[in-house]
Amino acid sequence: MLFKLPDLSYSYQDMEPYIDRKTMEIHHKKHHYNYINSLNNAISNTDMINLSIKEILRRSHIESPVIQNNSGGVYNHNFFWKILIPSSKFESPGLTFNNIINKNFNSFNSFKEKFSNIALNHFGSGWIWLCINNKKKLNICSTSNQDNPIMYGTNCEGIPILGLDIWEHAYYLQYQNRRSDYISSFWKIINWKQVENNYLHAIETIDEY
Repeated sequence: MLFKLPDLSYSYQDMEPYIDRKTMEIHHKKHHYNYINSLNNAISNTDMINLSIKEILRRSHIESPVIQNNSGGVYNHNFFWKILIPSSKFESPGLTFNNIINKNFNSFNSFKEKFSNIALNHFGSGWIWLCINNKKKLNICSTSNQDNPIMYGTNCEGIPILGLDIWEHAYYLQYQNRRSDYISSFWKIINWKQVENNYLHAIETIDEY
């Protein structure tokens, strides 16, 4: 299949003041679109044209760096837009999912601190993930560039349920070099209902992973 730029369920300005309108627009219409266009070009004359994005991700490491980078860019951004929500409508997890976080990280604050520290100290561009591993435990890890936990060989394997884009194009217009401020703002616009739905789906499918 050929991939298309997905519509967002909110407007670019809806993430303000946490992510400015211009950054959202460029990130979605330029960067995300470029990954989609480049992936479509890379697979157009191959048998991968009939694969889903997840199937491509699982093969990307044996295909080419172009396919690996751009398939990651497509999946990661598709995922990222869905776990954002305007105006902090779901600023904290529901009781059930909060209990799951507590079980894995002792407390929500401990989880938030660990995730934020990994994001802050990750060198260069990449992503920070909350994943379900094959033991059905929550794990925080990071990947470089556009790699993600679905790919082989990232040392961050699992099913992602939450992810943060720490490429500079995700925040530099507003925050410049202040990545820590961008990370703090991220916690105000997480769609925790979507994250919990991601978790429930991951638990159901991890044995097939």
